Amino acid sequence: MRILSWNVNGLRACARKGFENFLAACGADVLALQEVRAFPEQLADGLRSPVGWHTAFAPAERPGYSGVALYSRKAPDRIETSLGEPRFDSEGRFLAARFGRLTVVGAYFPKGSGRARDNSRVPYKLDFYRAVFERAQKLRRRGPVFVVGDYNTAHEPIDLARPKGNVKNSGFLSEERAEVSRWLAAGWVDSFRTRHPRASGHYTWWRQFGGARERNVGWRIDYVLASPTADRRVRRAFIWPDVLGSDHCPVGVDVAD
Repeated sequence: MRILSWNVNGLRACARKGFENFLAACGADVLALQEVRAFPEQLADGLRSPVGWHTAFAPAERPGYSGVALYSRKAPDRIETSLGEPRFDSEGRFLAARFGRLTVVGAYFPKGSGRARDNSRVPYKLDFYRAVFERAQKLRRRGPVFVVGDYNTAHEPIDLARPKGNVKNSGFLSEERAEVSRWLAAGWVDSFRTRHPRASGHYTWWRQFGGARERNVGWRIDYVLASPTADRRVRRAFIWPDVLGSDHCPVGVDVAD
């Protein structure tokens, strides 16, 4: 079983860059998307309900903003798209799908920078982290759980190309990194870093100017976090930096059935 996550930076834009070809060739059983930026009815049939796939969407109320989706080969037994707080649900950032005992959560964690880049959204971001954490903790009592998505936080200096220059920027603030550490202390496993503890230069997002991607000046901010019972099933964790179509690249795990 293959579980993938990708921030597509606008699904309609990504479709013009080959998303449907990627979907056909990626080998995923479950694919979680972030930053869909469209209502389902705005998507072409090949994106909204592609042949051979079951789809679920949690769009933001605001047009062209945020939004998450999930594509799966098997129909989920249950879908949840609400955290029970309107300030989170209105932004379309959470979707949980249950397949038997296994749950896959796709989440688009907010940026903390704010429109004025003054880190004004950090409190909202941390509150969202805590709300997803509480829900994920409850879900893992029922069985294995993967929480995949764009976490918008580089956890350690190894996870970004220029850590010293970003200590005051959202995405690498001490309080944001501490929140990721809290998840790990509670038993959640960073599936990629656990299997590649000292591997540097593995990033999932690059700025769209200055040749950042070509020079690999990036950040690892997209993760597959696994509950302990889920991580025991992981056979491989990977990042696909060569997949284009977005300023992020896909991340994923191969899991034993």
